[in-house]
Amino acid sequence: MPRDQHSITADDIMPIEQYEMIRADKRQEAILRKKLTRVSVGPNATAIFETWDSMWLQIQEMLRIEKGGAAQVPDEIAAYDPMVPKGSELTATILFEVPDPVRRDVFLRSIGGVEEKIAIHVGGEVIRARAEGDVERTRTSDGKASAVHFMHFDFTPSAIAAWKAGNGTAMLVIDHPNYGHAALISDETRRFLSQECF
Repeated sequence: MPRDQHSITADDIMPIEQYEMIRADKRQEAILRKKLTRVSVGPNATAIFETWDSMWLQIQEMLRIEKGGAAQVPDEIAAYDPMVPKGSELTATILFEVPDPVRRDVFLRSIGGVEEKIAIHVGGEVIRARAEGDVERTRTSDGKASAVHFMHFDFTPSAIAAWKAGNGTAMLVIDHPNYGHAALISDETRRFLSQECF
């Protein structure tokens, strides 16, 4: 699959019968990829940086599960292609996880607006997250945050250069008053995402 392609088209999608033949290998690749793209931020947040391959796999899996055939393909592309990095950005799925459902509800009610408090720091620059505009991420009715957020980080040319050069440290930061945590992004992850996303 093309590494330099920044969009998924219908031509990229395999018929289910063909996909079944390579599915085990692709799922194994995904497990290995997540080791490079998963960053824990504090005790309850995990960021998974997305790539062309991760979104392609998601589309193929949805088609396999729902069995909608060719008619389903445009909807799945519309849902997942926006999260394919477009050449000057990183994208990430941010998950807030608390095992106990009662505690999870209390926690999510305490971090309303968290989608506006996420950033990447690199090369002296702060790249604030931009939420994917598909759905409301904090309910206006009660201020409860979603457990899943889809985020874009729009890099400047100088931030891309700093990221690729490995200058200084890169950090993923959540600076919500009720959830303030930061995590270093490893050099290995930076190199991988440089190849896949920029």
